[in-house]
Amino acid sequence: MSETPEKFYISYNNIHKLCQQTAKEILDKNEKPDVIIGISGGGLIPARIIRTFLKKKGEKNIPIQAIGLSLYEDLGLDDSVETIGKEVIRTQWLDFGALDKHFDSLIGKKVLIVDEVDDTRTTLHYAVSELEKEVHEQQKRLNRLNEKTTFTVFVLHNKDKPKRADLPKEMLESGHYMAAVTVPDVWLCYPWEADDIEEQTRLAKLQGND
Repeated sequence: MSETPEKFYISYNNIHKLCQQTAKEILDKNEKPDVIIGISGGGLIPARIIRTFLKKKGEKNIPIQAIGLSLYEDLGLDDSVETIGKEVIRTQWLDFGALDKHFDSLIGKKVLIVDEVDDTRTTLHYAVSELEKEVHEQQKRLNRLNEKTTFTVFVLHNKDKPKRADLPKEMLESGHYMAAVTVPDVWLCYPWEADDIEEQTRLAKLQGND
């Protein structure tokens, strides 16, 4: 039995295919998003790629928004859900002014949140909980509590490991959490981090990640 390598090398081709595959699953469920939110850093490239496959001919592009979150692991906090949000610093948030004038909130929308990896789940937990809280506050303020907003999470890779935070039970049970691939708890090397893209691609092909 072969040992699991310490690092998994991922190619751009592989990411392209994973996004294409997941977009088909989303469209087959008739859940095309109204807006895509990429978590800056690793989520922006897959967010842009999956948009290509979610768009149908003749339709407008799905708007993409970026949110920036920085994770601090060294604050000495415990791992409970009550304190987990204190480890995440919000560096960039939604800008509805950059969208169509009629797109003034996420209320009633289908929202696809994209990141590259579900590692400890801390960042995803923060993103989903803060977006849900923001939508609920808008609903109360605008008296639109009867409109349902649906959040879906898409990650390229889910690490098979204990998580430090949770996602909503309804999201997990209803198929609104989508991981293209589940991998062991190893170091994932993404192509946008590579100094030598040819070597990155070569190593990815050797591991079947091309």
